[in-house]
Amino acid sequence: MKEGWEAVIGMEIHAQLATATKIFCGCAVETGGEPNSNTCPVCLGLPGALPVLNENVIELGARAALALGLEVQGTSIFARKNYFYPDLPKGYQISQYDKPFSANGTLTIMTSERDASGHATEWKPMNIHIQRMHLEEDAGKNVHEGLPDVDKYSYVDLNRAGTPLGEIVTSPDFRTSWQAYDYVNHVRRALQWVGASDADMEKGNLRCEANVSVRKIGETDFNNKVELKNLNSVRFMQKAIEFEIERQIAAHEADEPVAQETRLWDEKNNQTRVMRSKEDAHDYRYFPEPDLQPLKVTPDFVENVKARMPELPDVMRDRFMETYQLSYSDASQLVGDRSFAEYYETVARISANPKLAANWILGEFTRELNSSGKTADESLTTAEDLAELVITVEAGKINNNQAKEVFAEMFATGKPAAKVIEEKGFEQISDTSAIERIVDDVIASSEANVAAYRGGNDKLFGFFVGQVMKASQGKANPKVVNDILRHRLVG
Repeated sequence: MKEGWEAVIGMEIHAQLATATKIFCGCAVETGGEPNSNTCPVCLGLPGALPVLNENVIELGARAALALGLEVQGTSIFARKNYFYPDLPKGYQISQYDKPFSANGTLTIMTSERDASGHATEWKPMNIHIQRMHLEEDAGKNVHEGLPDVDKYSYVDLNRAGTPLGEIVTSPDFRTSWQAYDYVNHVRRALQWVGASDADMEKGNLRCEANVSVRKIGETDFNNKVELKNLNSVRFMQKAIEFEIERQIAAHEADEPVAQETRLWDEKNNQTRVMRSKEDAHDYRYFPEPDLQPLKVTPDFVENVKARMPELPDVMRDRFMETYQLSYSDASQLVGDRSFAEYYETVARISANPKLAANWILGEFTRELNSSGKTADESLTTAEDLAELVITVEAGKINNNQAKEVFAEMFATGKPAAKVIEEKGFEQISDTSAIERIVDDVIASSEANVAAYRGGNDKLFGFFVGQVMKASQGKANPKVVNDILRHRLVG
């Protein structure tokens, strides 16, 4: 960012709540399917059809709110948000306005600036004020085909209309694109962790919008903001914000107006482009939804939801650091995903070696997951089987290189460690007397090298280790070999 300027960024996230059916009717929520096949008179907006609130939306909405540090409100009111697009069949969206489902949250995230290659530098905590998370229904989807002005056709698919959303709105607390990037990733993880949303941006069940303006450092007034809409990946969002910051600074310095408008990210040309002028709240003519009663949520309901929620990731991270003596970096990586964290804790508990378990989970296990595109709970190797391998390595029955080969076979086939070790003939010889006989034979056949070693050529120690390992076909326990050789070579 150009010196002397700062960005002012607020974020809006639309998270699809993970219900089986829509928010106000019984139509299925699913990705794909024949266009307009999951519809009924309610989500088609037909005259006389009345909405009925899906109770599971309240449960998942409360989970999301609690995971983000929001206060669930005792009373919230649904409202009609009036606007006219082809994918909004009623001509309005049932949303919430002045009395949202939850409000006034403080969320602490870890954020870092990045170097030119995108690598994080120093991670620091940052407090974000979340103004609200309200409940609403999604619109349908417009599908376009053909080239502009040449046989271009548009179609409307209303399968998505009526899907339940939680819209999460922050204060304009962000000053860089990377802070916004880290925030969205934090929210995605939190929603997935508590089961409130799949939060998969590729499938469209989490979408984010950024409201971006710039001002001179030291100024307190806000300039016109631009809404960046339909951002379908966190990286595209970061790039769009970065471009918009530079575009607006250049406009201000040239005394050109910055219009309050909605813009899209043009991935092909790496720039934002105008979509439409930006509406204000009064343009939507909000008024209370006459067909729905105010939503009442009791403190007992909130406490029951809280009691059924899993341990939150930040709490688990701190516990891992305290209980297992892990570094902040290792603990943070381990709680990046709930199934991954639970997998680690099982390995740590069974192996009774939390640090070695973390090394294997963050090393070989992560490498295999990344190359296969699997998650921890999709792995053929159970946490119990990996714990068995960790115990075997710690006991010195196989060396690290053998263990890596064994694990690769375990991950590919699902076989337990003992079976793979047996098949590969890898189990080490740790019997002292057997190794002593091999060492004695090696020393007896290497008199010149023995004399040179005893004469001060310490580098020859590796030669003796290699000869013993060769004679044992790689099965001798290296630690035992080293101990016996040092004793024997003293003379």
